[in-house]
Amino acid sequence: MKEIIHNDDNLLESEVTELVIRTKALVLNNDNLLLANENDVLQFPGGHLEDGESLNDCLKREIKEETGIEIEDNEIVECFLKVVWLNRDWPSEGKNRKCEIYYYVVNTNKLPNLENINLTDSEKEQNFKVDFVPLNESIEYIKDNMPKNEKNKVISPDMIDAIKEYLDQK
Repeated sequence: MKEIIHNDDNLLESEVTELVIRTKALVLNNDNLLLANENDVLQFPGGHLEDGESLNDCLKREIKEETGIEIEDNEIVECFLKVVWLNRDWPSEGKNRKCEIYYYVVNTNKLPNLENINLTDSEKEQNFKVDFVPLNESIEYIKDNMPKNEKNKVISPDMIDAIKEYLDQK
């Protein structure tokens, strides 16, 4: 598994006051990539690890909450990328956050079931939706979407790196 570390603040491990762990999935269905879209911010399905939860269980729970797809263990192919962000004074002054994001490949023939989703209030307010994009067009699709929301400046490059890494390992 490849690891990418972002540490522009030169934060030392001993200075970290908060650890956040997330899982993200490249959900593939017949060479189509599932993308979530919340207020023109594209994301892979995924989210925060809860106390006592394994990475795989987090991934399955988040995919179900955001897409309605119930993933089986045999559909989770592998964790192929870990991205670490070390940020001083984030999200507020005095907090130094380390965020670990684990990227997985999930191969499934299941389709989103929007009647079986559990969105947060924020996701509902921001017109959360999911859609498939051909994998071979996904990087351009993400690049074309970047100017639509300021948050894409951080999220989209990581998504593109993850897709490239997956394709390189494939």
